[in-house]
Amino acid sequence: MSRLFVILSALLLISACTNPADDKSKAVTGNAAPVSSPAAQGQKYFITPANSKIEFLASKVTGSHHGSFEKFSGEIDYAGASEKSRVSITIDASSVTTDTPDLTKHLKTPDFFDVAKYPQATFVSTEIRPGGEKGASHTVTGNLTLHGVTKSITFPATIVVAPDAITVESTFAINRKDFGINYAGAVDNLIRDEVVLTLHVRAVK
Repeated sequence: MSRLFVILSALLLISACTNPADDKSKAVTGNAAPVSSPAAQGQKYFITPANSKIEFLASKVTGSHHGSFEKFSGEIDYAGASEKSRVSITIDASSVTTDTPDLTKHLKTPDFFDVAKYPQATFVSTEIRPGGEKGASHTVTGNLTLHGVTKSITFPATIVVAPDAITVESTFAINRKDFGINYAGAVDNLIRDEVVLTLHVRAVK
């Protein structure tokens, strides 16, 4: 029995220490790029929390936490082909929520999102091209403004266009320190730099 307990404890420890970003696509981060105006003839599809989700998974040495944003709005200006279209979204940073109430409160402080100083995060695409990593249909590049820092990020996404809706599915990791979120956590429980973002978007007319 004691040997079984040791084996199970070791397995749990290994699982807790695993970095969930290890097997995910890594966003390529660079300097912000110019944003072009959407095509005048583009059809608008709207993004809301009623039809979409913005989720994240953050981890530390002893485990991980799931979170999401409850308030956001955006639109896809569809110009007849995904690569000619543009997506934009604005997120209410104070709407962050996690699986732990105390962590939710902490994320709103200057240690992390500092929502009093930086109440919004935004993303505006600058390029959408066919083909993507890990079987994705497209690769999306755009300017992400988070914690008062604007960077260009590139990530894979699977985009499907239908008459009544456009769906976008994407999972990738970003480095929080690229956006000035540098809080390290306790010495014996360090917070990892990479955060996994998952987008479930269903934009409707």
